[in-house]
Amino acid sequence: MKHLICFLPLFLISGVGSFDLVIDEIPDEVENLIDLEIDGFPSSPKMRNGRYQRSTSDWGYVGDLVEDDDKIGLYSYKVQSTITSRLANTMIQAKMVNNAKRPQHIVFDVQVPKGAFIDNFTMDVNGITFTSQIREKSEARKMYAQAKAKGKAAGIVRSNALDMENFKTEVNVPPGTRIQFELHYHEMIRRKLSSYEHTVSVKPGRLAKHMEVDVRIIEPQGLRYVHVPNSLGDHFDGITTISKGEKKAHVSFKPTMAQQRKCPTCSSTAVDGNFVVQYDVNRETTGGELEIFNGYFIHFFAPENLDPLPKNILFVIDVSGSMWGLKMKQTIEAMKAILSELRAADQFSLIDFNHNVRCWRDNLVSATPSQVEEAKKYIQAIHPNGGTNINEALLRATFILNEAQNLGMLDPNSVSMIVLVSDGDPTVGELKLTTIQKNVKQSIKDEFSLFCLGIGFDVDYDFLQRIATDNRGMAQRIFGNQETSAQMKNFYNQVSTPLLKKIQFNYPQESVSDVTQSSFHNYFGGSEIVVAGKVDTDNLQHLESIVTATAANAELVMETLRDVEELDGFMKKDRYADPEFTRKLWAYLTVNQMLAERNTAPTAALKRNITKSILQMSLDHHIVTPFTAMLIENAEKDEIMLADQPKDPRRGCCPGTLGLTPNAPNNNRGIPPWANITAVPVSFMPEQRSPPVSSLSINRVDNDPHFIIHLPKSQRNICFNINSEPGKILNLVSDPGTGVVVNGQIVGAKRTENKKLNTYFGKIGFYFKNKGLKVEITTETITLKDGTHSITLTWADTGHIIRKQLLISVKRENNVTITVGEEMSFMVLLHRVWKHHPVNVDFLGIYIPPENQFSPETHGLIGQFASEPEVAIHHQTPGQPPEKPQAIMEVKGNKLTVTRGLQKDYRDYLVPHLYSFLKKP
Repeated sequence: MKHLICFLPLFLISGVGSFDLVIDEIPDEVENLIDLEIDGFPSSPKMRNGRYQRSTSDWGYVGDLVEDDDKIGLYSYKVQSTITSRLANTMIQAKMVNNAKRPQHIVFDVQVPKGAFIDNFTMDVNGITFTSQIREKSEARKMYAQAKAKGKAAGIVRSNALDMENFKTEVNVPPGTRIQFELHYHEMIRRKLSSYEHTVSVKPGRLAKHMEVDVRIIEPQGLRYVHVPNSLGDHFDGITTISKGEKKAHVSFKPTMAQQRKCPTCSSTAVDGNFVVQYDVNRETTGGELEIFNGYFIHFFAPENLDPLPKNILFVIDVSGSMWGLKMKQTIEAMKAILSELRAADQFSLIDFNHNVRCWRDNLVSATPSQVEEAKKYIQAIHPNGGTNINEALLRATFILNEAQNLGMLDPNSVSMIVLVSDGDPTVGELKLTTIQKNVKQSIKDEFSLFCLGIGFDVDYDFLQRIATDNRGMAQRIFGNQETSAQMKNFYNQVSTPLLKKIQFNYPQESVSDVTQSSFHNYFGGSEIVVAGKVDTDNLQHLESIVTATAANAELVMETLRDVEELDGFMKKDRYADPEFTRKLWAYLTVNQMLAERNTAPTAALKRNITKSILQMSLDHHIVTPFTAMLIENAEKDEIMLADQPKDPRRGCCPGTLGLTPNAPNNNRGIPPWANITAVPVSFMPEQRSPPVSSLSINRVDNDPHFIIHLPKSQRNICFNINSEPGKILNLVSDPGTGVVVNGQIVGAKRTENKKLNTYFGKIGFYFKNKGLKVEITTETITLKDGTHSITLTWADTGHIIRKQLLISVKRENNVTITVGEEMSFMVLLHRVWKHHPVNVDFLGIYIPPENQFSPETHGLIGQFASEPEVAIHHQTPGQPPEKPQAIMEVKGNKLTVTRGLQKDYRDYLVPHLYSFLKKP
């Protein structure tokens, strides 16, 4: 058999984040696709030589597939989950075929819940199966380097941490190729608001001949209810079936191909969203439920029918200039609703802060109707402006609570907490995040909890998560959109009803070991505390637990006694139950606990020791963590692919720059997460046209300038460069409907390199015609012009300019955000280089989020894609060199000569001045 040119059978998947695998080519010689069928449910891959392997069988007949214009058929798309005592094992499988007469990219793109552990990925291409194993990350990187040094086909892919983890594999395959992808992960389902909620992403992207979502629930405690909300829309009313027994349930969603269609004559699928299953279990009024099996125990603790403890709560609200607009409007709406839900026994106050810190009341007040109404009036009158002084605001809040406690003003049985609502990094006062974290920790002294709500895409969520975890709280990211208010209220409801405090779990030391966290500050109604450990079942007949806690009116002592063999018969008889559920839950809790401890470790030595423990746990239990990697390889092990998680989640644009862009003048610090996408060169796009949709998903211009456009409806990423000349002005957005213009002026590098002069944006101009305002941003200054008047800030400043409902927010030496009412916003990022660098120069990048409300008349290099127009790539011809074929890209009447990653004809987008509108084509 010939050498497998550019086929990369060895992957490395590591860490936490989104994973993108791009494989250049599958050889024509690969034939006879073998199907990885699942015998029964769930399927348990068998280990052989430390590696997962799967049995195979024929696909059978694959005719009658509905194909898009790209001639890619989806034979089947299956999502199968089993939930055994809150442990959910999920498998996502897709079988696809390339029926075109030319090579094409086939994409497997799925979402994995944040916090889930990926434990297996397999791929089968025309009978060649690739299996997985877990390695220490540096070892896998070494293997990659060695393979590359030996001249083997090697590639590298980076991952980027997001709230929802994306797992994406992209393979270029020849005509007739059949391919199957299969991903496995597991997670613990946590109880929130009196319900367990299991969510799986179901986004096949096209019609499937066989579509199935299958969820089985096995709960030894007994099922209280099972509910499936209509999360995929009214289109699928009546299709889901639920079979519920005393301790088991089966949920099935199997739409036919006709039911999947958006309309009777449509060739696109309506299946696009999350499939959600909600349930709860029966509970005893004792100290919880003990489940003992295979040498481990799990203790589920969720008492009910308790009176709420009074709470002392301080709301600390960011009112800096960056909160202006929809964020502030939604925050005010949510806060007014939250204040209405305070109980008469509660005490509260409000702190709002920008560069200054203000207290509505200098001390806590009772939540009487009159005080609540006064607080609502105060909230309603807030007008955001200025910088962000997080450190002083949190220290003021802790001072109020500490003083109230020292003066004996707090009920001994009450629970004290701070809720921080912010959308950005500190810009005033103490700016060092580690110092703020240390200051707050020392001030709180483990006496109360800190909960953090991070609003928006560019908030430093990692910092909020660390500071909350460090102070017995939790953090949640709230995306700044029309649902901000509902998200805030939902988060508050999770912590609004404290039922117990100072909870301690006790087990016989001679019988148990390696117990996870056993001491908890608070227990909130509707949640659940889970403790796990190892138990010596050989020398023990019964396991007893004693839980002590402070309730509203008494000190509680709750005892539970369980026979160590009680579950054996039930679990062993059920063919769907995971026999390893106790071990997996213990490992899941232990690893997550160690990750949290590592984040707050006070010394480097302790952090290293914790890291070693996490690594060993990851290898022992075959799970992907930030310190391990998953290798996917065929039997020959002759080629390699590295999918890794970098500390700096930067991405390149086109082939050869996937991963960290080589020799980039600066990193992408400050880039909002929505701007980090994997780009596919225009020459890879199928020859098809797409119907228009309402909004552009992502626009990005950066670095010599790379243009990255994501078309959400057709699921394409367009990436191209422009060979432009220094001094030329390119139109990026021209919208006569809203009167908005965005233009960029080109600057060149100091000299050519490899016979090429790199070019960048050195100046960006914004013209808001309806307001009569112009904004000019260079690598030195930011200037707002209103007729003959102007205001100038430098990049050394941090501040805000507000004029005619236009807000300019400057973050020192980092970025500028321009917000226009609630309609649109733009971010310009500064890239600094060493001033004596022999080649590179300072330059600017611009990012345009999906919410911008442009008119249908919008044009420009980026603007033309705002409503996802019809895009066609045709007349592909060999280029010079041949590996870079040329083609015609047609967009909104413009026919552009393009090659792989390069737009050659840009003259139609040149404008004479920095504030000129683009003439219509």
